[in-house]
Amino acid sequence: MKDKVVVITGASSGIGAELARIVGERGGKPVLAARREDALRDVAATAGPDALVVPTDVTKRDEVARLVRTTLDHFGRIDVWVNNAGRGISKPVSQVTDDDFDTMMLVNTKSALYGMQAVLPHFKERGDGHIINVSSLLGRVPVAHVRSAYNAAKHALNALTGSLRIELQQDYPGIQVSTVSPGVVATEFGVRALGGGMDSRQMPNAQPVTEVAEVIADVIETPRADVYSRPMYKDLIAAYFAADDMAEVERRPPFVPPAAK
Repeated sequence: MKDKVVVITGASSGIGAELARIVGERGGKPVLAARREDALRDVAATAGPDALVVPTDVTKRDEVARLVRTTLDHFGRIDVWVNNAGRGISKPVSQVTDDDFDTMMLVNTKSALYGMQAVLPHFKERGDGHIINVSSLLGRVPVAHVRSAYNAAKHALNALTGSLRIELQQDYPGIQVSTVSPGVVATEFGVRALGGGMDSRQMPNAQPVTEVAEVIADVIETPRADVYSRPMYKDLIAAYFAADDMAEVERRPPFVPPAAK
């Protein structure tokens, strides 16, 4: 991690803010990107002396391109790009509107695509670099059907991530492409979801944000293709896709709440 230049989107709170702190603590140079400049500066104060604040709306391709240029002008290189920005929704499929769906795809998928495409020329020129896309357990299994379009957007992000990894592996083997998938994390994600929702910080078994950020930091230090913030999630996914009938699995927890006793 020491001296690595790590660009983090969605860095004004939650996982991104905590990852910035850890990167700085481990000797890296975090670049903090999000829309709220005041919040970014508060995070930067905890993220070491080299932290760089670049206010950015990642849903706008030109601003993501500017983030790359600003970072290169300041540090001369980018080592790691973490697409962490995202937002949820609290609507089942039957109630999702066109605007809901478009927003979920823009914030959770297209913003990451903008980031990947913006930083790739620099990584290709160097023959080295690491893209980390923060996805979700819900991008693999529909354990929260009310997240509907968010789930779909994260599935799409996973597909883009794997496709990019395969695209690069022959001609650019030095460029790493990773997915990190958390489950429920104790952040403001739930209350900030479109349509509102349960506070993720109050949900049973919510994972502390520091634990999730440390998983991402470990992937920076030891790149792997596909990582989950808790080992049990990989087991859940494997069992779901190995089932003879997924519908049978979906009738049991965690897909439905356990029966009251």
